[in-house]
Amino acid sequence: MTRPDAAKRPARDKGVVRLGVAGAAVTAATMLTNGLAYLVPMLGARQLTASDLGALATVLALGAIAAVPGFGLQIAVAAHRARWGSSGTTRLALRTAAFTAGVTLAAAPVLTLALRLPVALTLLLAPTTFATVLAGRWLGELQGDQRFLRLSGAMTGLAAGRYGGLIVGLTLGWGPVGSLLLGMLAGFLVLPLLARLAAPGSTAVSGAAPEPRVAPTPAGEQDRTLSGRQVLTACGATLAMLVISYADLILARQLLPATGSGGYAVGSVLTKGALWAPQVVTLLVLPRLAWGDRRARALALALIVACGAVLVTAATLAGGLAFRLVGGADYLHLAGAAPLFAATGALYAVVFMLVNDRVATGARWPAAPLWVATAGLVGAALLVAPRTVEGVLSCALVTAALTAAVMIWLTVRRTRGGPRKAGHRWPRVSRRRPARRPAAGDRSSRPGRADDRRRPAPAAPPA
Repeated sequence: MTRPDAAKRPARDKGVVRLGVAGAAVTAATMLTNGLAYLVPMLGARQLTASDLGALATVLALGAIAAVPGFGLQIAVAAHRARWGSSGTTRLALRTAAFTAGVTLAAAPVLTLALRLPVALTLLLAPTTFATVLAGRWLGELQGDQRFLRLSGAMTGLAAGRYGGLIVGLTLGWGPVGSLLLGMLAGFLVLPLLARLAAPGSTAVSGAAPEPRVAPTPAGEQDRTLSGRQVLTACGATLAMLVISYADLILARQLLPATGSGGYAVGSVLTKGALWAPQVVTLLVLPRLAWGDRRARALALALIVACGAVLVTAATLAGGLAFRLVGGADYLHLAGAAPLFAATGALYAVVFMLVNDRVATGARWPAAPLWVATAGLVGAALLVAPRTVEGVLSCALVTAALTAAVMIWLTVRRTRGGPRKAGHRWPRVSRRRPARRPAAGDRSSRPGRADDRRRPAPAAPPA
């Protein structure tokens, strides 16, 4: 005798396989993006002078900061689309990209004078930022619809557009200005490809149609569009995550001598590896977080914790090898601190997943704990910690642990308080059985117990 759920197992197993394939594809796209990003300074070191290389690296760093609204736009669009379905985001995306590019263009004279940059580079930064931020709209639509295979293709195309032009320009010897100009043009050329990939008509990777998993809403709620406040909230959360992940490195640069700062920079590679390695889990689970799926959140948290434990263990066993590969033999004296660097990144990975959960579910001030933690880290490093690598690293590790504990506590409190107290914007799904319909022929009477009884059949006519 077969079990009642035996027929559901093939579909469930097929969905798991598809999700695994999608995760592998997104991971590969992320690795390709990071590889192309690292290839640009490597080529620049061989093709440019030290002055031009420093200018190009500075402009690329400014571009990464200016691209933060693009990541915020992607998170906001993905959460809104997963919760409410498709809605108009074109105008808001264009407005966000234009505002970011305008601010970058207005800051160009100040950046040129303060950082001693060529004016052509700072002016090219504005259109490059426009294209990068605008791409977040289509990435968010694909992520919210759970079309992860197409999302991996879009991420690959965006990486090829952002860094491919730079790589080609540097290879041809066009210099920093010509290379950045070619990269900007390639970034605009890839936008139609992203729009085509995000066009409706394909199914989600899980096998289900990309429809919102919410209860039927009152009239007018279903046409709810994404607001600028939601995008601003997501941008603030993304900026907070970026700031707190780099705060300890900046503090080490300011407080430590040159040798200590260089050693901390080498160790921070382990921190960033443990931080960004499990981020594919957050990317895949974000639509289900927007639905309020507690089981998906618990599973994602368990996967991130397990990944962090593996990386910390690897850093403990092979810390010397890691420092030798990243920085060389001159930094082997810091091998004992390798598990501390990795643990800091692993704790921040937990924090980032829970921050994305708060953004997806519409919580108020989702990034407030991160800003408080950043202020506490800066104060402890300036006033309490010794001016050593271990001192700054201890502050970063304690800050990451306390922030993770606070975020977990907020998540547990919100879960116990119910979705309305947690800031959810959609109604609860009713699980009550529908009322029985009245028997045929008696539709004018109210349903009651008498209507639920089976009525006797009419007597057969006489022969």
